[in-house]
Amino acid sequence: MDLKLLATTFGAVFLAELGDKTQLATMALASGKSSKLSVFFGAALALTASSFLAVVFGEAITRFVPASYLRRGAGVLFVALGALYLIRPE
Repeated sequence: MDLKLLATTFGAVFLAELGDKTQLATMALASGKSSKLSVFFGAALALTASSFLAVVFGEAITRFVPASYLRRGAGVLFVALGALYLIRPE
């Protein structure tokens, strides 16, 4: 196992998930009278499942598209979305 890649992935996903709609939805669900443990395990399972799909599809896509192109494309997409959020009217 590549520990550097593990730590990088953890850091990137952890920071990306802070304050996003997934975390806000989880907080809303946990604020109700329902079981907090059920909300935690449901959210953890959902993030695990979506991460699994991302890994499977990411591996499949790299059979046809070089990984460097995918990284560059993702970078351009993140910058473009960031710019849109900064310039869009409130």
